[in-house]
Amino acid sequence: MELTSKDREQLKNLQKCLGIKVKVGYKISGYTSQRCNRIQFGDINFYKFLLSIGLMPAKTKIMGKIEIPDKYFFDFLRGHFDGDGTFYSYFDPRWRSSYMFYVVFLSASKNHITWLRETIHSLSKVKGHINYHRGVYQLKYAKTESLIIIAKMYYNPNVICLRRKKSKVHKSLAQNLINYADVVKLETTLP
Repeated sequence: MELTSKDREQLKNLQKCLGIKVKVGYKISGYTSQRCNRIQFGDINFYKFLLSIGLMPAKTKIMGKIEIPDKYFFDFLRGHFDGDGTFYSYFDPRWRSSYMFYVVFLSASKNHITWLRETIHSLSKVKGHINYHRGVYQLKYAKTESLIIIAKMYYNPNVICLRRKKSKVHKSLAQNLINYADVVKLETTLP
């Protein structure tokens, strides 16, 4: 198996979660000639497990549901966010004091993004909305719904995640005078 990422921390997090000790190497992309970090390892049982829960080779446009137990879903979602998600914020020019922010999950597979939305809704009662732009489906959650998802993804300050993404979220919430610790406390009161 191989995982390639521009973000070295993402590969280090995978190594930590799986308890694997392999060298982080590099790969040159043929399309852009860009050098990316890469790890490779072999584990046939893990590979079969991934296939059994819904992951597969060349999954980009065909992936659908992934069999994740509810108690691990928001850990999975945090990993999805780290790999195929984004967070952005801005002041809405229509209202001077209106600070907007969004949590967004991306996928080229409509089936996968639909499953993601349905599962998030069943576990947290937030709806979000799906857009399609340039070959990618975007599942977006605005302000209040974003706070609920953030609280569930970062339920503990020590969860494994990309620090730069967590920091971006934290800085945005601080700018909006939302205490990050209070957001995490939301987790205990959410469905």
